[in-house]
Amino acid sequence: MLALVLAACGQPVATPEPVFLEAAGAMAMAPLVEDLSAAYHQRSPTVKIGVENPGTWFGLQSLAAGEIDLALAAWLSEPPGPGYKATAIARDGLAMVVHPSNPLDGLGLLQLQELFSGRAIHWTAVGGSPAQGTVQLISREEGSGSREAFEALVMVDVEVSPLAIVAPSSQAVLTYVAGQPDAIGYVSMSEVSSAVKVLAVEGVLPGTQNTSDGSYALTHELWLVTREPSPAAVEGFVEFALSPAGQQIVGRQFGRIR
Repeated sequence: MLALVLAACGQPVATPEPVFLEAAGAMAMAPLVEDLSAAYHQRSPTVKIGVENPGTWFGLQSLAAGEIDLALAAWLSEPPGPGYKATAIARDGLAMVVHPSNPLDGLGLLQLQELFSGRAIHWTAVGGSPAQGTVQLISREEGSGSREAFEALVMVDVEVSPLAIVAPSSQAVLTYVAGQPDAIGYVSMSEVSSAVKVLAVEGVLPGTQNTSDGSYALTHELWLVTREPSPAAVEGFVEFALSPAGQQIVGRQFGRIR
């Protein structure tokens, strides 16, 4: 009413200033955060969020340097230090991918560790066909949240073989595996393409329900990391990601937290 009165009297009405936030981090999280930010912008038109995907480590480093407002982390080995807050907004599943011609349908955690440690060199060691050749391992680069999650969930205290090919992105993993019949790698379940075959792990395939309830063995949380305290627009976005509307968006490709 006051605004209408002022307008009728010829007084200018203040226009809310636009707020531009920057988010960066895990490649697997970028499309999700873009979808969430688009929906949040509809509710809060003055807030826009730019999203980049240089990797989990770079996102956390950029947040610490004050260069961004939100870091996207596919893995946190420990809680963030004082002055930072980590909020899980989704659950992802690492998908173990092989060439479509691979006769195996699934592997156990111990078999995966045997393969990626280099202790099992041939596919026959994990139940594969004698017609298959030497296993070609594909891992991710240092700083990748997917790599940290894989090493924590599968390798535990065992090192990945130095013979593993290091891929700079999930797309590079998928491209290599799709072209090499004896290759095996891992990507976020949201990034799987029809060019590769997904293996069950401990008898379970990754999916939105299996990651939401944690029944898939390679389930891990996806985090938004912010400074504390944060501007109202940042806190509002995090709250939206956990709201029913936000979790509905999460559930399209990931396991829901709520």
